[in-house]
Amino acid sequence: MHNHKNHDHNHGHHNHSHGHSHSHAHGHHHGDHHSARSGNKKGILIALLITASIAVLEFFGGLITNSLALLSDSGHMLSDASSLVLSLIAIWFAARPASSRRSFGYYRTEILAALLNGITLFVIAGFIIREAYGRFFDPPTVSTGPMMLIAFIGLAANLASAWALLKKGDVKGNINYRSAYLHVLGDALGSVGAILGGIVMWAFGWYIFDPIISVLVALLILKGAWGVIAQSLHVLMEGVPASIDQNKVKVDLERIMGVQEVHDLHIWSITSGMDSLSCHLVIGEQEDQQRILQEALSMLEEQYRITHATVQIETPLIRHSPLLV
Repeated sequence: MHNHKNHDHNHGHHNHSHGHSHSHAHGHHHGDHHSARSGNKKGILIALLITASIAVLEFFGGLITNSLALLSDSGHMLSDASSLVLSLIAIWFAARPASSRRSFGYYRTEILAALLNGITLFVIAGFIIREAYGRFFDPPTVSTGPMMLIAFIGLAANLASAWALLKKGDVKGNINYRSAYLHVLGDALGSVGAILGGIVMWAFGWYIFDPIISVLVALLILKGAWGVIAQSLHVLMEGVPASIDQNKVKVDLERIMGVQEVHDLHIWSITSGMDSLSCHLVIGEQEDQQRILQEALSMLEEQYRITHATVQIETPLIRHSPLLV
């Protein structure tokens, strides 16, 4: 990017105007971001309180009733409570202002929290499957009445958490928040499984259903975890956001009157819902640089919701050293 700075120097006038249009758009974006985040915080806090209390209830319930389905669900709940704690820490970190050493601020903490959540879930699922394997060959008797009662309480609590998260925050746009929401939904399914298992065991005495349901819960946990891990790694590897087609952005920039070529186009996410772009636009000697720059910035904001764009305007005479392109 060193090369990039030199050119800004060459176009002193351009750089000044760019700074102005950019900072205006950017400030507006942060405001939106901030309000979405405070909503996220409330939703997560409510869900955390509900989840943590149910995890404790299911854990002791699982020990008393001898049900692995309840124990695995409490393990699931515990992982969710810890993931919600991580999400809260991440939101708190992300709210810290940028500094001269961290020019992007702490937004990436959210992605790291989501990645850590995903990995924790893998470990928990592994433990559940191992325990279930042992129980397949010698299923212990389960006290089905209390087990179903506890599972019902768990289900009601999970649905309340999911509702709180949906009402308060941004489940679609924010990966960290979405991972928290998926955790809670997975918990609700785990509780449904425990209830169904309880009914079957109570009616027929088929105690092998307990480890079977535990494995199903574990597989659910794995599926959610894999999605979160894959998405986090994509952001950390500076991948193009899933909602944006880079080729289409290039075509749209090249359509601007006076633009001859677009190169060094990079689009990446700082964190969920916060995309950045940098590119070089090659224009003719006689073209109006400021008009083209303004058109490019407006198009990126209106069509792609990219408000953090660094656009370098240059003529075909500019030579780039090959290593830095």
